[in-house]
Amino acid sequence: MLNKIEETVKYISERIDKKPKIGIILGTGLGLVADEIKVSVKIPYRDIPDFPVSTVKGHKGQLMFGVLNGIQVVAMQGRFHYYEGYSMEEVVFPVRILKQLGIEYLFVSNASGGVNPEFEVGDIMFITDHINLMPNPLLGPNHSHLGPRFVDMSEAYNKNLLSKAQKVARHHDIHYKTGIYAAVTGPSYETPAEYRYIQTLGADAVGMSTVPEVIVARHMRLPVFAVSVISDLGVEGKIVEISHEEVVDAASHVAPLLKVIIKDLVKEV
Repeated sequence: MLNKIEETVKYISERIDKKPKIGIILGTGLGLVADEIKVSVKIPYRDIPDFPVSTVKGHKGQLMFGVLNGIQVVAMQGRFHYYEGYSMEEVVFPVRILKQLGIEYLFVSNASGGVNPEFEVGDIMFITDHINLMPNPLLGPNHSHLGPRFVDMSEAYNKNLLSKAQKVARHHDIHYKTGIYAAVTGPSYETPAEYRYIQTLGADAVGMSTVPEVIVARHMRLPVFAVSVISDLGVEGKIVEISHEEVVDAASHVAPLLKVIIKDLVKEV
């Protein structure tokens, strides 16, 4: 893996002229945030050595380097999921690359199903903690050059970044929730019984991404801010048949608000 990281970082570094400070992973339907970036370089995933390729609708599949609110950033328009058939090493590979390119913070977004009875479709949830129901991406030999064998997860989501995001949301009068995110493999959406199970575990929302990336970010000591857009509900009496297109549509409706939050939060750090 170390040789692949070195090769990929070399390829990208030769095509950019400034080191990004913040990495942003844009989840399903949330690519509108990228419109605010003054882009200097775009690199399609298919051109990057050893990089996976997005196969999911709503994920464009390119790295965007540029300036957002005066700060150098790199945005991933499209992420990779375990359910696509990628190994966990492949799923989290881009996070390792962004770290080696110089990012100091990682922002992650996703669309998820709300299991908290107080949530509604379109709510923005700042993630405070998670429950991992997927294979851990750190299984196998550890590369001490990247991080320690055993990773402390007592603060998976940086409290300082969370506080700043809440301040930004209040300043713009943007309604938000906070909560715990449960990660499952997918690609099937949850049954009513599974929704009840996940709620019983203590989660407020459930999705198919984010947690592997966060674990690897913490392995490399990257502070993380993460946010979910509640795109459907797994609450008794509110469960309806859902499609991926409807998830994308629900997330897209909230994207303008999330764009405001991310843009200002970038400046705050």
